[in-house]
Amino acid sequence: MSKTITPYQDEQATKKQQVADMFNNISKTYDFLNHFLSLGIDIIWRKKAINELKKDQPKLILDVATGTGDFAFEALSILKPEKIIGVDISQGMLDIAQQKIKNRNLSGKFEVKLGDSEQLPFGDGEFDAVTVAYGVRNFENLESGLADIQRVLKVGGKAVVLEFSKPKRFPIKQLYKLYFNYITPGIGKLFSKDARAYTYLPESVAAFPDGEAFIAIMNKAGFKNTKCRPLAFGICSIYTGVK
Repeated sequence: MSKTITPYQDEQATKKQQVADMFNNISKTYDFLNHFLSLGIDIIWRKKAINELKKDQPKLILDVATGTGDFAFEALSILKPEKIIGVDISQGMLDIAQQKIKNRNLSGKFEVKLGDSEQLPFGDGEFDAVTVAYGVRNFENLESGLADIQRVLKVGGKAVVLEFSKPKRFPIKQLYKLYFNYITPGIGKLFSKDARAYTYLPESVAAFPDGEAFIAIMNKAGFKNTKCRPLAFGICSIYTGVK
């Protein structure tokens, strides 16, 4: 098992606590930096991931690691489900999501709550679909997180995971490394009060078991019909699996 990558070199706090602290620290600049650092491409990737659920027409969706809610808002407009529930371990991020829900008059459609991805506060088989955008990388225990996602899904329900992956081909691989390891932390330092968050990002992506390795973990967690769809030369991947 590879070394656990944590946001801060604090031996006392668990990865979970450190991730929550990190997102609380960067919550106010998170949306701006996300779009800025990805040159807005993150919006296109999100739409592609959400479209994986179009033919399933899920009525009740759980968005794990919902953050400030951007993925869930996009899913609401594309899929028109009856309701989306978002969970996250960072109250700072949820406060921003809550403000957006209020501003958009969507409190009947989108609800957020503080929750741990590995011990989801829901019963078995409650959801038609579960989505996770850029969140599985931050799970303390990937296997138990995926097993819990599988648990709360209805039989036949689908999980869609959008996550950074590592491009393999020249010159994308080299350009990606340069951008992610040097430019991203530099910009993060300029705009965010927590510079460490933006050096944690490339480290956590480098340590993440992407591609076939992630599919193997999904299979172990009990998912069927698992698929991996790389986007943008492998910078990002969409993973899907059915209960």
